[in-house]
Amino acid sequence: MENENAMGKKNNGSEIKSLLALKSLFSFKRNGDSEGAATPPYQPLPFLSPLANSVVSRCCKILQVQIEEMQHQFDSDLLDDVKQPLVYARNFLEFCSFQALQVETIRPDYLSDKDFRRLMFDMMLAWEAPGDGNQMSSQETAASDKREVEDEDSWSLFYSDSTNMAVQVDNKKTVGADSFSRIAPACAIVADIITVHNLFDVLASSSGHRLHFLVYDKYLRSLEKVIKAVQNFSGPQMVSNLSLAKEEIILEVDGTVPTQPVLKHIGISAWPGRLTLTNYALYFESGMGLYDKAVRYDLASDLKQIIKPELTGPLGARLFDKAVMYKSSSMVDPAYFEFPEFKGSSRRDYWLDICLEIFHAHNFARKYNLKEGQQSEALARAVLGVYRYRAVREAFKVSSSNYKTLLCFNLAESLPRGDAILETLASRLTLLNSAVNQRGLLGSPTARRQVIHPVSRVSLCRLGIISCKEVNIVGEATTLVGDVCVGEVNPLENAVKQSMKNIGRAEAAQATVDQVKVEGIDTNLAVMKELLFPLIGSINHLQLLAQWKDPWKSMLFVVFISYAIIRGWINFALPALLVVLAVIILWHRIVRKGRPLEPLKIVAPPPKNAVEQLLLLQEAISQLEALIQSGNIILLKVRALIFAILPQATDRTTLLLVIMALAFAFVPLKYLILLAFLESFTSNMPLRRISSERDLRRFREWWIRIPAAPVQLMKPDDKKTR
Repeated sequence: MENENAMGKKNNGSEIKSLLALKSLFSFKRNGDSEGAATPPYQPLPFLSPLANSVVSRCCKILQVQIEEMQHQFDSDLLDDVKQPLVYARNFLEFCSFQALQVETIRPDYLSDKDFRRLMFDMMLAWEAPGDGNQMSSQETAASDKREVEDEDSWSLFYSDSTNMAVQVDNKKTVGADSFSRIAPACAIVADIITVHNLFDVLASSSGHRLHFLVYDKYLRSLEKVIKAVQNFSGPQMVSNLSLAKEEIILEVDGTVPTQPVLKHIGISAWPGRLTLTNYALYFESGMGLYDKAVRYDLASDLKQIIKPELTGPLGARLFDKAVMYKSSSMVDPAYFEFPEFKGSSRRDYWLDICLEIFHAHNFARKYNLKEGQQSEALARAVLGVYRYRAVREAFKVSSSNYKTLLCFNLAESLPRGDAILETLASRLTLLNSAVNQRGLLGSPTARRQVIHPVSRVSLCRLGIISCKEVNIVGEATTLVGDVCVGEVNPLENAVKQSMKNIGRAEAAQATVDQVKVEGIDTNLAVMKELLFPLIGSINHLQLLAQWKDPWKSMLFVVFISYAIIRGWINFALPALLVVLAVIILWHRIVRKGRPLEPLKIVAPPPKNAVEQLLLLQEAISQLEALIQSGNIILLKVRALIFAILPQATDRTTLLLVIMALAFAFVPLKYLILLAFLESFTSNMPLRRISSERDLRRFREWWIRIPAAPVQLMKPDDKKTR
């Protein structure tokens, strides 16, 4: 029995050694590496945490270099401010991670690699705890030490097996916004530095603002499916039917499923078809299954395009809020693309967002006069944003309001100080031309910080979406990946953070606006009357003075204002009013000391039912119509006076205009103001009341006798073209 046990242990030991040798053999070889390429044993660095050591070792294995060589390269290539003791561990981790990601993303199928997805997530975890003071749990550390002991002759089994790799990181481990926004933009397809915080908010919205690996993995798998679907769009049949240009990329297609058609409306006509979006235009092919020749709607040229949501319906009726309107200066009638669905308008919102993203990208290129390569990089950034947008939409089924800001150009257009983001992006893109000319200078840390690479175009090239012939890839720039650089903050990130501060204040202010909105015309009028009470009270008091009901007060007011006009004090009236207002505001700030403002108390009018509200609205519209009619009559009578329809009235008007011209030419302005004030304010004096009323009556009689200029209404042209 003892011999059998001894033989069993010996056989087990032989099997373990064979497995370890086999694992060691495969762990030292990668696709494309030479036979027998090996990496020295892993030696943990004392200044790194166990998880950071794990990530660094895997990065060294990918790069096929010794960890001491990586540290020496980090010390010699980067600037001193990156190597300060407090940030040394984190920056060294970034240095290794960015170089490894650059090598890993060369493969076109890297998104489908489980090890790549886990490694990138572990980089985020290690970024949050890079130093030796950030230890893992004792269970994780013991498990890691055990695996390293079992594999003494090679790398730990943790680094060669994806299943064991997942064991070291606890399932409850999550990453925060800072680590995600630092590592994710290093891979251009995963995140954009302008929208990375919005992407994190979407992914972590259901997990307490901490990102779980399962959610992150689902996002990357959805992104992989989107890339494969886009690659299928570039079939010869679709490309030939649309007659695409060489640089055009198909981004999205809708209307191919009979149960989810796309309807095109022009005038009262509507027909189904297939809608296609590229990075330059919209294409609509009418038909089902068999399609007619595509109609192209340009998004790139400066045609004063208008793209907005719109209502559509049968025979031109405006019933359903599910359409996108496209209008340009080259079209007679706008085109409406309707996306029918039973609930909501998510399809329409999605298409509206991605169309606007391409449109804004071309506007951005024209506004900043970008050259061909710079414009292609800007469009590639917009294309990647559309892919991420679609991946989130298909993976998590969230409402558009939660993820529409994943599109960087749409976000810059809507954010406060978004123009600063676009200016920063344009200034970064202008450095693209220097990248090709500075290949020999990339050994210099200063030169490396000044070189920008077309990372978005390179990403599209490596994913097999565009041809790599026209993309200049600078392989020597190992410290620059995506929009991030080791130990430095991208200027774009600073611009976005500043804008986010402003939008936080704007959202808080908008929340207060939403709280105080009331319904009903009479209720809103009551609120406005209460808010304007100080102004209304002042006007009422002036009216009482002008009516001379208290002659002594009115006389004192007239004398004071007349003296102020003659002395020229009236010129200081507006400045004095503004200074008084500023003093009142400052006094309230000192006295209140941050206390909340008491709510404005308003006596609500009696409630009205729906019919009463409609009658009130009808009355308000009638009054508005009467005011507009009165204004038109005044303008038509002035037109009649100008064209001398009534000779007698024309003579008086001409004489009055000449007298006014002479007065403005020769009389000082302050005396004219004094005369106008006295004429208007003393018209109701007891001594002048009768003569003023007689003069006003004569003026009305004269005005009534003036005919209105004729008006002829023309019928609109009802011709509609398809």
